[in-house]
Amino acid sequence: MPQFKYRAKDGTKNIESTIEAQTREEAIGKINDMGYLPVRVELKDDQQQEQRAASRHIFAPRVRAKDVTIFSRQLASFVKSGVPILRGLSIISEQAENPAFRRVLDEIRNEIKEGASFSLTLKKYPRIFSPLYIAMVNSGESSGNLHEVLSKIADYRQKQEAVVSRVRSALAYPVLMTLVGCGTIFFMLTFVIPRLMRIFTRMEQELPMPTKILLNVSSTLQHGWMWILLGLAVVIILFKQGSRTKAQKSFISQLKLRLPILGPLYYKSELAQFSRTMELLIKSSIPILKAIKVAVPILDNVVIQEELMNSYKDLEEGSSFGKSLAQSKVFPTFMTSLIIVGEESGRLDEALGEIASAYERDTDEAVRVMTSLLEPVLILVMGLIVGSIVIAMLLPIFEINMMAG
Repeated sequence: MPQFKYRAKDGTKNIESTIEAQTREEAIGKINDMGYLPVRVELKDDQQQEQRAASRHIFAPRVRAKDVTIFSRQLASFVKSGVPILRGLSIISEQAENPAFRRVLDEIRNEIKEGASFSLTLKKYPRIFSPLYIAMVNSGESSGNLHEVLSKIADYRQKQEAVVSRVRSALAYPVLMTLVGCGTIFFMLTFVIPRLMRIFTRMEQELPMPTKILLNVSSTLQHGWMWILLGLAVVIILFKQGSRTKAQKSFISQLKLRLPILGPLYYKSELAQFSRTMELLIKSSIPILKAIKVAVPILDNVVIQEELMNSYKDLEEGSSFGKSLAQSKVFPTFMTSLIIVGEESGRLDEALGEIASAYERDTDEAVRVMTSLLEPVLILVMGLIVGSIVIAMLLPIFEINMMAG
């Protein structure tokens, strides 16, 4: 989490310190909550440099996650074989297919040549190398096991990419079906119905209610589709802008957890990701307090993040991590019990690995079941909509036939 240094007044006294917050506004709010009057609040110098480094690369061509995984695996092989890191970086840079990543590797190699450490150089590319990646590389440099750490990073990233790939593959057909179905319905409402409307107006008779509703919908889409798209864009922008404050992030996080069907799936995937990340960090000899601080920002859900940071504070005061989590209503008994046993036996990394594996299996199974049910549901829904449109179009014709009969 970003750190801000601040100067504040407590009555007549001046106070200078640092505070953790996601944004400057949140930092000011925390200082006010402590009863101080903030005078100056700004990012710490090292984090300002990181933000400037990030802004320099914001318009650069995109470096794919797969590029970083391959790089980690290749560099691990070179270091394990005794090849100097500068030589390894040079070879990987020459073979890199992505020109943007090739430039980044050349810059990293040049800075290491000038005396900078590998992990410190990676900090200048936060859009490519995450805090988790940097923390593990730093641990590998300190312990002299850089090749082992890089191999673990590559394994971890491959597992994460495999999960994302499975979800994308499972959702590809339902998404395609939805797009085709929506396109068909839009075509019927904006192209077919307006031509039939001319026939209905010539009949000079009272149209059935379903047909009237269909004609109104068709007219709205035909003449106001640009306004509808503009309205949707405004709603999306306002939603994104509005989800920046702590209260709004917390509300959205709670809403995600309470969603039917998707909520439990999202919840288990968050716990699996945290457990797998913690396992990786602890296996790399990173102290548990630092591991928690690195792993928490990886999560998407603010509610889970806050509960983990509360446990982090308890751990700082000498409490057990597992027992602190058990006091929270957010974490299941299965997870907290295994963590407590892992702490007592000195095998916390193994316990976290079991937790991650269990939740990953549950998530995979839930995605498989959900997508297998989604396809027939989509077919049914699209069939009902198209069938309703067809019936509404044919009703006036049926009435004419009945009158003629």
